[in-house]
Amino acid sequence: MRIETIRLKNFKAFENVELTDIPSFCIVVGANGTGKSTMFDVFGFLKDCLTYNVSSAMLSRGGFKEVVSRGKSDQAICIELQFRLNITGAERLVTYILEIAQVAGKASVEREILRYKRGAHGSPYHFLDFRRGRGYAVTNEEDFSKTEEQLEREQQTLDSPDMLAVKGLGQFQRFKAANAFRQMLENWYVSDFHINLARGSKDAAGYAEHLSVSGDNLQLVANHLYENHPEKFKTIITKMRERVPGIGDINPEPTADGRLLLKFQDGSFKDPFIDKYVSDGTIKMFAYLVLLYDPNPHPLLCVEEPENQLYPKLLWELAEEFRSYANRGGQVFVSTHSPDFLNAAQLDEVFWLVKEKGFTRVKRARDDGQISIYMKDGDQMGYLWKQGFFEGADPK
Repeated sequence: MRIETIRLKNFKAFENVELTDIPSFCIVVGANGTGKSTMFDVFGFLKDCLTYNVSSAMLSRGGFKEVVSRGKSDQAICIELQFRLNITGAERLVTYILEIAQVAGKASVEREILRYKRGAHGSPYHFLDFRRGRGYAVTNEEDFSKTEEQLEREQQTLDSPDMLAVKGLGQFQRFKAANAFRQMLENWYVSDFHINLARGSKDAAGYAEHLSVSGDNLQLVANHLYENHPEKFKTIITKMRERVPGIGDINPEPTADGRLLLKFQDGSFKDPFIDKYVSDGTIKMFAYLVLLYDPNPHPLLCVEEPENQLYPKLLWELAEEFRSYANRGGQVFVSTHSPDFLNAAQLDEVFWLVKEKGFTRVKRARDDGQISIYMKDGDQMGYLWKQGFFEGADPK
């Protein structure tokens, strides 16, 4: 899965923006307040809409008036994604459109569409089309010999107009496109990592295969890798030894009272340290590696400012880890304020945000002739950013 296009209309600071031809590894930079967190919240918002409903996703962000762009409360919020997705054994360019408005003081899904082309030519078919809780989904979309008139459309009514149709219909295999999109959306990872939550012992009776967005199950996931994927865990330890001075080994260890903790062995000392006494940077690097070497990678990772607590010289290697993850099939979005991290970026990977008249615009490094020339001549992106070549990116 790779998101190729994002179009946003009336979503917070994004009055009307479009990102096209998005790479597998995408880096977003910009001054504080330009909308980096808002861009990432698009993914979190969609996942919350699926997990709960649109009203809950809105309320957790202050309500419709706080999500819709300033001065646009009488208009709909529109989020459109185009992405590659495997449906019925073939890769399709799928478009998902979600329009949300406020009706009688409540959030309502004004339109929800899932469409793609069934062949190389012609217009895309709507395989799911709903308005305010009522609509249809196609049940025989995998039969590509059928004409549009022969497609079987099953009419459905949702429990509430603030529910996503892909939430309910996506549970059923007969709605192939909705099912595939729901599975993809459920497995998005939008990081909200907290060092303090990642520390400390955890109940050893717990079980976790994937790192949580906050990192509070790090011990459990490390133990899962240690017991079930020893080669992956060995790779993580090798990477840690290369990047953190003194690290000899890391072991998940059960305690006498039924808890599980992480012990870090420093080569200079006989006894290992428990994670409570290990540096923030060490914990964070270990957590990132646990995330990036997950045997079942997420289709989408969103990570904000990974440079925090990390030594600058490690950031180039971390960027390479993110790129490697993307090359294995999991698309990665990263925001950063670090020139050191940005120095590892390639020309095609970088977007920057600028604020104009209260709204955010998106620019791209490869579209800037001067940046392109400098990069071709061997310059690095972070140095160009520090020298002011990203027009409008510096705070005024």
